[in-house]
Amino acid sequence: MMRIQPGYVWFCLLVSIGLVQGQSGKTLSLKNDRINLDWHLTKTGWAIHKLAVRKGNGWVTMANPSGENTLLYAADKPSAKPDTTFTDVTGTLFPGPLYHYQQSQWAETTNPVSLNKAGEAYHFAAQSGKQTSASQLQFRHETTIASVETTWSFDPKFPTDILVRQTLTAKKPGYFSLASPTLASVSEKDLAWATVPGYFQGNQIQPNFALAYAYGHGVPSLPVVYRERCASTLCPLVSSKQGVTVSVIPDPSLGRDPWASDKITQEDWFIGLSHKNRKSQLTPTLYYPVLGEPKSMLKAGDVISYTFRYSLTDGDWFQALNHAIYDLYDFKQSLALRQNKQSLTDRVQKMHHYLTDPKTSLWNVEEYKGRSIGAQSYLGGVVGSNKDAMKNSDYGAMWLLATATRDSLLTKNVLPYALNFKLTQQQTADGFFKGAAIGQYYLAKSKKFVEEWGAVVEPIALTYYIMLDVGNMLLFEPDNQELKERLRIGADRLLDWQKPDGSWAVAYDRQSEAEAFTDIKDLRPTFYGSLVAYRILKDPKYLASARKGADWFIENAVKTGSFLGVCGDARYAPDFATGQSAQALLDLFDLTNDTRYKEAAILAAKIYTTSIYTHPVASHKPKTVNGTAREDWEISQSGLSFEHGGIFGSANRHGPIQLASHAGLFIRLYQLTGEPIFADMARAGAIGRDAFVDAKTSVASYYWNAMNRGAGPYPHHAWWQIGWINDYLLAEANLRSKGQISFPRGFVTPKVGPHQTYGFAPGTVLGEQANLLIRDGLATPANPNIEAITAVSTDQKKLFIILLNDVAQPVNTTVKLQPALLRTGSGQLTNLTTRQAINITDTTISLPAYGITTLVYEWK
Repeated sequence: MMRIQPGYVWFCLLVSIGLVQGQSGKTLSLKNDRINLDWHLTKTGWAIHKLAVRKGNGWVTMANPSGENTLLYAADKPSAKPDTTFTDVTGTLFPGPLYHYQQSQWAETTNPVSLNKAGEAYHFAAQSGKQTSASQLQFRHETTIASVETTWSFDPKFPTDILVRQTLTAKKPGYFSLASPTLASVSEKDLAWATVPGYFQGNQIQPNFALAYAYGHGVPSLPVVYRERCASTLCPLVSSKQGVTVSVIPDPSLGRDPWASDKITQEDWFIGLSHKNRKSQLTPTLYYPVLGEPKSMLKAGDVISYTFRYSLTDGDWFQALNHAIYDLYDFKQSLALRQNKQSLTDRVQKMHHYLTDPKTSLWNVEEYKGRSIGAQSYLGGVVGSNKDAMKNSDYGAMWLLATATRDSLLTKNVLPYALNFKLTQQQTADGFFKGAAIGQYYLAKSKKFVEEWGAVVEPIALTYYIMLDVGNMLLFEPDNQELKERLRIGADRLLDWQKPDGSWAVAYDRQSEAEAFTDIKDLRPTFYGSLVAYRILKDPKYLASARKGADWFIENAVKTGSFLGVCGDARYAPDFATGQSAQALLDLFDLTNDTRYKEAAILAAKIYTTSIYTHPVASHKPKTVNGTAREDWEISQSGLSFEHGGIFGSANRHGPIQLASHAGLFIRLYQLTGEPIFADMARAGAIGRDAFVDAKTSVASYYWNAMNRGAGPYPHHAWWQIGWINDYLLAEANLRSKGQISFPRGFVTPKVGPHQTYGFAPGTVLGEQANLLIRDGLATPANPNIEAITAVSTDQKKLFIILLNDVAQPVNTTVKLQPALLRTGSGQLTNLTTRQAINITDTTISLPAYGITTLVYEWK
């Protein structure tokens, strides 16, 4: 037996104490002039001891630093079926049996993987760590199921970004998912803003899960995992009241490609995004791969790696989002690829002919209550429809096109019957619903008006289908006394329904007159109907109503990031009404000059940028679409907006839409704020979308997944397309001419967004009064990237041709002019930009990127 000397014991003890002291005091650091990140070796492993971010001339030390890692594991594939139910704020099971479109999506998004409770969670601090260079650290950890190696380094291009690469090596078969390590968490009381763009945004935790998860009315309390298919930008983020925003941004290559090669792959789920970690701490989190999805199934020895970055912004969420969109997802590059095969102005001219042909436009005239009413067939889902539903969409665009073309096929065959449709659509009989819209749709076989999804009457429907449509018609027909009276009874009903706090109910039951949908608030621009009434009828009580409603809306919707949609079949999931809210507030600012409305409009528009896809990064990659060769950028989702996103949105299955109703508004916002993202998103949505346009009719498909199948079951959408295109182009002309080309704007269109009508009054072209004119062949640029807006002076002596370059490169083009289509006689063509006379038959026009040139043809 070996005898140990007392001195040797003391020596070992001292060495042991020294080692423990050396390890417990050991630190690893990543530091530059923007970020200071320190790890300490603790009893459980390496943990972040300090995270400081430069803000101005000082430093902000983040509370609750962590560094904890999370690995999820399941031996068997997690169940795809939900095992949890939820109720709304009234205690009713959500979403309810009536909404069968939403049943499957609710089930899919409340299964164990989506609720982040599937599998076993391994939480750990890395066992070993080392400094591999001055700007890189490496950590390693062993578990019984896998080894995990993580490297941290600064991005040399962006000093506020930390690049992280994690590599997992499986030790046993099963399903694996790595979560981005927790950098630091934000307490609920310190929360300034949180968002998974496209799903929700807000400044406070919402205790009711249905409100938070289905509607984005507050931040979800559960650590749910979102799919990339409705994430507009892959950048979950959390902002603290300290003025620092933490984002987690996956490498662009990680997300799903919605059309990877030759078929739709929209529903592939490669990455998970969350505002919380598995422990439900507020910290933006990325999951890769998603537990149970194909990439997560590994055999022993299999290796997976992924890369992401933390971005630490000494500013708000909008600044952080811009960084992800521009610097990492190359939004400018995606925009620069866009080229037209057909100009927007040519599309309008072609759709004009589509809409004057009753066969192509599915135009119907029916007899109802002594009037001949006209509308287009609607073959989408409507409760009670037997393929006999009829609908009109954009009355402002109808009257604009008829006025600008002077086409009797519209003025005689369409407008009178559309007007009668509107008059019969409004209830005039006394009672609780007097002045309101009876329903959006007319069922020809059963001879009745109905709502989209149930026997309810919505105040927002009164604003839309009475106030806006009648208001827009009155701009063109200001002496129509019957329309004025209809506007008045609608405005009075809206006033009677307004609550003392300025809000309105979401809906009323048609039979009982009781308030319906008491689980949600009317976070929509219903107040805009009162604005229309004031602008037409001039009664100050309507302006007071509009302001009271807008004040409530700003406090409850805009400032909290909570909005409601207008699509009944989607149970009012937030949608394009959010963008419409921004234009409504801008119009109220124009009437009152109250800067609160302007500021609220800008904030609402910033929030609406999260309804625009910014990924995947567009490229020239060859793809095949229904047998046709395409390049990736031609069918890219980047730049397109949602109908509605979130977990209930149509974008989950169908992708975004081609109705870029927000484009004109965003150009106006760029003009107002100088924020490039507004102009870039407007142009990305509007330009180079030919792959979605039907060659025969020039009508774009509605949903992205329809590609170029045209109007399909929605023939009335062509009016909306004419409406948004004209609004966008005239907004661009005003912007690029620095206000020297300006036409009066009417009211926004019902339902699909913020675009506004024109053509009811003369505008100004470089100091001269002129009326908009749409005439086939009058001015035709040879290059489809050039738009030609035409207007004729009020004295009929001058024809103005406003040329706009749609693309990011300089363009040369010839323009074919046929002024004889307007009036006979010779004249002189002048370039008003250069002040030079030019030859009408042989001239080349040069326009810079996104440039403008104005020509004038003056008859002698």
